[in-house]
Amino acid sequence: MFEALLHEFTQTASLPVVLLIIVCSVLVLGKAADQAIDFAVKLARATGLSNVVIGATIVSLGTTFPEAVVSVLAAVRGDAGLALGNAVGSIICDTGLIMGLTCLLGRVPVDKFIVRRKGVVQLMSVLLLVLLAMPWQSPQQFFDWQGVVTQGEGFLLLLLLAAYLIWSLYTHSREKNGPTTAVAHRTVVTLGLIAMLLLVVLASEMLIIFSVEFASRLEIPEAIIAATIVAFGTSLPELVTALSAVRRNACDLALGNVLGADILNVLFVAGAAASVSPAGLVAEPYFFTRLFPVMLIVVLVLQYGLHSAAHRRTHLARWNGALLLGTYVVFIVLQLLRA
Repeated sequence: MFEALLHEFTQTASLPVVLLIIVCSVLVLGKAADQAIDFAVKLARATGLSNVVIGATIVSLGTTFPEAVVSVLAAVRGDAGLALGNAVGSIICDTGLIMGLTCLLGRVPVDKFIVRRKGVVQLMSVLLLVLLAMPWQSPQQFFDWQGVVTQGEGFLLLLLLAAYLIWSLYTHSREKNGPTTAVAHRTVVTLGLIAMLLLVVLASEMLIIFSVEFASRLEIPEAIIAATIVAFGTSLPELVTALSAVRRNACDLALGNVLGADILNVLFVAGAAASVSPAGLVAEPYFFTRLFPVMLIVVLVLQYGLHSAAHRRTHLARWNGALLLGTYVVFIVLQLLRA
């Protein structure tokens, strides 16, 4: 009933109103996801989990939750381009915009643990997504550069997600647990968490409906809208987390969160979206000519910076952040000009 009313409203709303609702949905989505993370961390600390475990599991899962909700709902509705575009665009936004700003605004220390574990898994994840999207079973389609992440491959990504989470918990299990923190009104915190998660779902649904309408009116591919406007909106929790880490002089936490979010955008977001779509997630030609190349560029730039910093036992260089941010800005400007 609610969805039908939204669709009816989109038919009569003017283009500026549609754009205004998209912006409002993005803001509500980011704020609700940020609050949900705060509630989740409070509950986790009540059990005595260490900061490392919380950051590697709850915070990373929490910051990628909006992307997962948007992509899964889009896939269920048959908007495969929006679902896959959101996952790829979020990786570009997380790595280019958020990591670039973090490098420019603060000092990001790097150790071999980050490079050998999170960094390697991040690189392998994005490469796997590109390989899965390639049209290997239909060689004639290489001329069209159109591929698909099948439903079976979606289940494979979810299996890899489970393995990744188990591995993360195992590798961090040797970390000393933090002290148990008393949480006043635990029931209130739990209800607040549930309410924020429901708000995330509602804001995501509105964002999808009005983004699709906006794209159709301007004849812009849904994947481009997903990789820019929608991806920025769903990446707001990572942005808020990174800026907060910079203020607290804890930029290494921002780096870990971005690496974890990129991994989960492939295994969790793309995997969940593909697994609920019988037709899979179709990668149109512009994925191979625009989105995948930019995603690989920002990830490889970050990887080079990580390995250089780890070798020198220092922090990520400012030029690395400037290059990441510059790549993201150029990407957005080109998408807007082409639109």
